[in-house]
Amino acid sequence: QVQLVESGGGLVQAGGSLRLSCAASGRTFSTYAMGWFRQAPGKERELLSAISWSGINTYYADSVKGRFTISRDNAKNTVYLQMNSLKPEDTAVYYCAAYRDSYYSNADYWGQGTQVTVSS
Repeated sequence: QVQLVESGGGLVQAGGSLRLSCAASGRTFSTYAMGWFRQAPGKERELLSAISWSGINTYYADSVKGRFTISRDNAKNTVYLQMNSLKPEDTAVYYCAAYRDSYYSNADYWGQGTQVTVSS
């Protein structure tokens, strides 16, 4: 069982930056692939970025490529999402997720989400 707690969301102006963190419980964090999703009102949840258990392999959706960076610190049981050049369309609830298998599979555990609001 893995429990995930996101933090770092908030209100930021367009062009600004935020860094989201996702702290995981449990001793097996380093064996999980991790992902960041978001869901805006009236839209489906979308996978933004993911990282393998080792941190070597990463994935980015086209909508955030070049602006967002995912990283992880297995010693701290934490995964991060650095978000730069934020746009109003980035406004959403952001969730982290853990995968027992690869990030091409369905996520097994979810955090409660953190709100990100980008003003124009």
